[in-house]
Amino acid sequence: MHPPRDRVCAVVWRQDALELLDQRKLPDTIIYRRLATVAEVIEAIRDMVVRGAPAIGIAAAYGVVLAARARYAENPTHWRKQIAADLAALATARPTAVNLVWALRRMERVIAATDGGPVERLLVEAQAIHAEDVAANRRMGELGAALLGERGAVLTHCNAGALATGGYGTALGVIRRGYERGLIERVYADETRPWLQGARLTAWELVQDGIPVTLLADGAAAALLRRGGIGWIIVGADRIAANGDVANKIGTYGLAVAARHHGVRFMVVAPVSTVDMNIASGADIPIEQRAAEELLTLGGQPVAAAGAEAWNPSFDVTPAALVDVLVTEHGVALAPDEGKMARLMAGA
Repeated sequence: MHPPRDRVCAVVWRQDALELLDQRKLPDTIIYRRLATVAEVIEAIRDMVVRGAPAIGIAAAYGVVLAARARYAENPTHWRKQIAADLAALATARPTAVNLVWALRRMERVIAATDGGPVERLLVEAQAIHAEDVAANRRMGELGAALLGERGAVLTHCNAGALATGGYGTALGVIRRGYERGLIERVYADETRPWLQGARLTAWELVQDGIPVTLLADGAAAALLRRGGIGWIIVGADRIAANGDVANKIGTYGLAVAARHHGVRFMVVAPVSTVDMNIASGADIPIEQRAAEELLTLGGQPVAAAGAEAWNPSFDVTPAALVDVLVTEHGVALAPDEGKMARLMAGA
C-alpha cells in the first residue's frame, strides 16, 4: 500500500530508506534527507527536520522498520528484545506530540504478532499509517469546510498542512477544501516565532497551491481580529486531553482568548490519534521546553542583549471552553467537553 501523493510530501519511503523533506531549509531550499538507520530518524525528529504531530508519528513508524531490519540482521533470534531500546528512544524524541507514541504502539502490535523476518510486515503497517493519515486529512477537510458558512477570511497559526502530516493537512486541509468550495477568500498566517513555521512553511504551502495568503507578526493577530473580517481561526493540535483541552504551538492559547473576545470562531482540526484519553486535562500534558538559543539568536547571530535569559516552551494549552468546534476524521464535536470527547472516541 502506498500513500497518495500531494503537491507537498514531507515523508517518503523510497528504495528501502526514509526520505524527509528538511523543513529547516524551507522555503529557500528543497532538499530531502535520506535516512537509513533509526538513530538518524530519532535525530531528525529531535532537530525538527520533520515536525507536526502526524508527520512525526509516520516518520517514527518508518523508523521502526529501519530498526527491525538492523536488529534482525544482527540477531534473528533475539531481535525483539533488542529493538525495545530503539522504540524507547523514538518515544522520547519529542514529548508533546502523542501521535508519536500512538504510531509506536501500532508497530509494537505487529512486532508481537510477527514470526520470521519482520521488515515486510512492519513496512506494510507503516505505509498503512501513512495512507490512513492522508485519507483522514481529506475527510477532515470536508467536515471542517462544511462548517465555514459565508465566504470570508480565516487565520491560522503554525503549520498544520501537508508538511506536518502524511499529506493534504489538518487545519490546512480544511482551508484547502474551503478555498476550493469558494468559502475562503484569503488566509492570514501568523509568522509563528521562533521557528517561523507560518512564514516559512504555511505561507510556502499556500503559495504552491495558489491560495491568497497574508503574513502577520504573531503580536498583530489581536489587532487583525478587532478590525473584523476574520470568520474563523483554524489550527491543528499536537495532543488533545480527554476533556477537550488542546495542546498546540505556543501562541495558540492567546489566539483563542482573543478570538472569544472578538466573537471569532475557533476550530481545531486533528485526527483521533492526537486524542489522549489517558490524560484528563491539559494540565497533565507535558510541554516541551526547547533551547534558549532559538529565541536569543537568529541564523546563528545574537538578537538579544548579552546575559538575557529565555523561556521557550514549544506548545501551550487552550482550554476546551475556548474551542468552538473540534474536527476529527470520525466526526465533529461542537464545544467539546469530557462527555462529547468520550462519545467521539467511542465511535472511533
